[in-house]
Amino acid sequence: MAHDLNGISIPSGLVWADEFEWADAESASEYGITGALLIDAAERLSGRPITLEGQDDAGWLERSALLSVQALADVPGATYAFTHHDGRVFTVAFAPGGNPISARPVARPELPPSDWPYVAIIRLIEVQ
Repeated sequence: MAHDLNGISIPSGLVWADEFEWADAESASEYGITGALLIDAAERLSGRPITLEGQDDAGWLERSALLSVQALADVPGATYAFTHHDGRVFTVAFAPGGNPISARPVARPELPPSDWPYVAIIRLIEVQ
């Protein structure tokens, strides 16, 4: 089964690389003027990174799908439905700052056809 980004099929071999680098709870601590430790804690409501990464030997994305994903990334402020291959659904935007997509062809064709495979990284964030 594949991932789905706004109707674009993305191979499940593009693995969610930072899935476990997120906690729903955020906390910070500091010492008050009395010397007591003050802890602030709250639930994070959005901003979870969803970075889909292919490798040299797995998770290749065809050029036609890559161009479709690039077209989505070019729309300022847009949000999209992302369905992970396991059925979880998220509302996402392309990650701000830097490149939301990185890709390189598996080999170096002069004129790559639409089905040419690319090793890609797609950087999304969950939004509310």
